[in-house]
Amino acid sequence: MRIPQWVTPASWGVVVGALGIMIIGFSWGGWVLGSTAEKIAREQADSAVVAVLTPLCVVSFMEQAEAATKLTEFQKTASWQQSQVIEKGGWATAPGSTTPNSAVARACAAQLLKTKA
Repeated sequence: MRIPQWVTPASWGVVVGALGIMIIGFSWGGWVLGSTAEKIAREQADSAVVAVLTPLCVVSFMEQAEAATKLTEFQKTASWQQSQVIEKGGWATAPGSTTPNSAVARACAAQLLKTKA
């Protein structure tokens, strides 16, 4: 059986074209692998959780007895200990959870530093 002459160049054209489309798609087309899409989705979900729970944390802190005094004490605490104070106080623990969320604790501490006593 004889293969026509045009088959070899056509095959190379298909291969080079497919590679070119993949390079353009991943570089400029916004294509991502499934693992990358999952990572992005997880980061967005975590960010949304922090955005929702941070105001609850701040409100819970401010509703405690003698909140103004405790806020002043909190603001005098060393910056590296502030999220630990929030975690130990239980304000960064989501309803129904038993462990505090450290990202919420950091965001809550940042918000409390901006709050006036």
